[in-house]
Amino acid sequence: MYRKTKRSVETIARMNAARSLRRMSAPAPDYPATVPELRRQIIIRDYDFGERIHTIDLYRTNRIDCYRVVVDGTPWKVRMGWSRILAGLRKSLPRVGAES
Repeated sequence: MYRKTKRSVETIARMNAARSLRRMSAPAPDYPATVPELRRQIIIRDYDFGERIHTIDLYRTNRIDCYRVVVDGTPWKVRMGWSRILAGLRKSLPRVGAES
């Protein structure tokens, strides 16, 4: 480990003091507005074998990039990210063969 000289310790202390002074003299940052409880809703209308409607509700969690997922009124996952939601959606809607 390198030895810390008195000069380097003083320099770092001055840099930290200048940084905190600059931060405190600047205006306060704009914090994002609070997000609503129901953040997104996905509605799927499936006409392959008669009309079926599925609703996926994405609710707020303690993380901004995750959702509490409720599918047709039934809880699906406690906390899930957007890419996992889309992957689950892709897997739950299988392909249908084309008519010849």
